[in-house]
Amino acid sequence: MNTFSNIKELISALYREQKLLTEMFMKRKSLSYKYDFALEMVDFDDNRIQYLIERSVLRLNGNYLEIDDFYLQFFEQVLEVNEEINTSYINENIQNVKQNILYYFNEANETRKYNYLRMIKNTLRKIGIITLRNVVDLKRNIETTFKNEPNYKIKKAKLENLDRKREDITILIEQTARLVSVEEQTFFKSALDEELSRILTQLKLQLDKCTHNLIEIERQVIDFLNQIKYQSGVIEKLRQIKYLKDQFIIRPSTNINSVLAQNNSVIFEATRSYPIKLSLDFLQSDEEAYASIRKIASRIRSGVIRKVALAEKISTEYLETQVEEEIQINLEEVKNSFVAAGDNLFDFLQTYHFEKTLSFDDRVTVFCQLISQYEDILEVSNSFGSRNEIEYSMVYPK
Repeated sequence: MNTFSNIKELISALYREQKLLTEMFMKRKSLSYKYDFALEMVDFDDNRIQYLIERSVLRLNGNYLEIDDFYLQFFEQVLEVNEEINTSYINENIQNVKQNILYYFNEANETRKYNYLRMIKNTLRKIGIITLRNVVDLKRNIETTFKNEPNYKIKKAKLENLDRKREDITILIEQTARLVSVEEQTFFKSALDEELSRILTQLKLQLDKCTHNLIEIERQVIDFLNQIKYQSGVIEKLRQIKYLKDQFIIRPSTNINSVLAQNNSVIFEATRSYPIKLSLDFLQSDEEAYASIRKIASRIRSGVIRKVALAEKISTEYLETQVEEEIQINLEEVKNSFVAAGDNLFDFLQTYHFEKTLSFDDRVTVFCQLISQYEDILEVSNSFGSRNEIEYSMVYPK
């Protein structure tokens, strides 16, 4: 396997193939970027693709190309779009700080001693940044899992796994705070300089921010799990009812008649709430919880009734009737004109005369609306065009 001989060669290769790598990175979720598409991006020069494959920047899988995991992970971390939550990396950095502190105390040479101090500073910076990124990724993954995972059992398992990672991050934050404030207090007092003091202050601020976000994440996970439990119960009941209905035994086997007779439900019901019950240990040991309890208790005992100020009289100007006219686009008329013209849909819309002035983005929106509403009479080809940094399919009338 060939490798890059120096940094200059690596940067030059990435810069030369920036168009291809950018396109593949944007479509990394599809896991299917055809080799023929890549050839178009490099002006049909196969040697340029083979150069990246030989140096493990790209991987060839049959007739498809993929960015190698090492470079893909590097791009995602630099651009802060990675979805993997790696708590072991934080723990590894904590152990690295402890080892370098030990080396620092046992080293007599001032130059090597300063090098250990410099590595400790760099590691502390990384701990704060990595922890903050993990918290952001954790929150995004929890919301994505709850909104997009269709299987209730898998959704619940994923949320419980993410909640365990939240607990791991919390433990690592506590270990870091204990390392800085208690365990290695001698080192931080003896080796403290202006830069190290600034790094420690920034690290504590980042850890505090992470702690507050983890509390909100815990509340969110509990809320999501409660919703899943409720929704799965409703679905199970619906399945039972459907089975009885399909067997034509729902009325003799259940009390559905009396339930429907007594039910006065309206369409717009109030949203169900799932209150969070805090543990007694937390209420008894946490100082902030104790302060909140005292604050609430003082409000209850006060007996003060606050009077709500009356709003001013509404001005007659707001009560006047105003008419606003808006020109609507007749998609049926546009479709008929396009079928008669026979051109490709995207270019046709760029020159089509609408009754009101439309921007380029508005015409792209009309392009998407026509495809979605009249897909039966339109033929979407495998060829593509590009304009104003937007790639579109060639669409023709059948």
